[in-house]
Amino acid sequence: MVDYILGVSDPIQWHSENLKMNKHHYASWMVHLGGERLITAVADKIGVGVHFNPFVTWNGKMFKYGVVRMHDLLQDVQYWEKFYLCGRLQKPVQIVVDNLDIRKINYINLRAALSASLLLLPSEFTEADLYAKICNLSYMGDVRMLFAEDKNKVKKIVAGQFDLFHSMYRPYLEEFEAKKLLKLSSTANHQIEVSQDCDLSVSRSLVSALPPSIRSQLSMKQGEEVKPSQTGRVLHDTKISSREEAANCLQRILRRRVMVSSARQAISGLLAVGGVNATMYVANKINKAWKSWR
Repeated sequence: MVDYILGVSDPIQWHSENLKMNKHHYASWMVHLGGERLITAVADKIGVGVHFNPFVTWNGKMFKYGVVRMHDLLQDVQYWEKFYLCGRLQKPVQIVVDNLDIRKINYINLRAALSASLLLLPSEFTEADLYAKICNLSYMGDVRMLFAEDKNKVKKIVAGQFDLFHSMYRPYLEEFEAKKLLKLSSTANHQIEVSQDCDLSVSRSLVSALPPSIRSQLSMKQGEEVKPSQTGRVLHDTKISSREEAANCLQRILRRRVMVSSARQAISGLLAVGGVNATMYVANKINKAWKSWR
């Protein structure tokens, strides 16, 4: 199935209009018991704000579409509050309609994803290793990976879209190279290898590029350093006493967020699609996972 994400200003109003045209897209129990208000409430209160309608056919193709409040989408992209939709936008996607210039806003997300991945990687690695790490950020702790996802999913995503990853992240790699945070070099077979300085000052720079909510959690666990700025203001920076300790702490924070969000969305998704579609969807996922493990 091809996945679509629709960012809307008012999900209740949007679902109300969509129910008039495409009632068959929704689980019958949700339509009859509460309609658009129940659909939105399940997405918001149980899930992470996204309602998915899967197994929709159009022009001979099957797809699923998710509907999310635009405010919630922007919050996750900029602040990693749920670490759900921001993870999707860290990978190559085709933005079909962009009324709020999400490409520009996503700059923060991509830069933060690169910073987090560099912090979790060793001093030397390949370009493919980097994209695999970026891709894996949103799968660390994902409950679906335990039984309902292809174990080689990350490798397949990177291998199948390597050129798109390259075009997405090349500007940020060049920016980081200009700041002496890393060095890019080409091998004999035209592959790019990356070496990075693992000094504490570089680690602090990488942490400073992470979203505020992540830095706040790191500060709670690592402590804070208080420094005066040139303007006289007091700055609170995350204390980094060890790169390895900071990387482990970041990994635990992201794993926890992904685990909670994926569990909530899995429950919400099963409720949203109804019994028959839920059984079909889970069976397809488990079958794909089983094949990858055999």
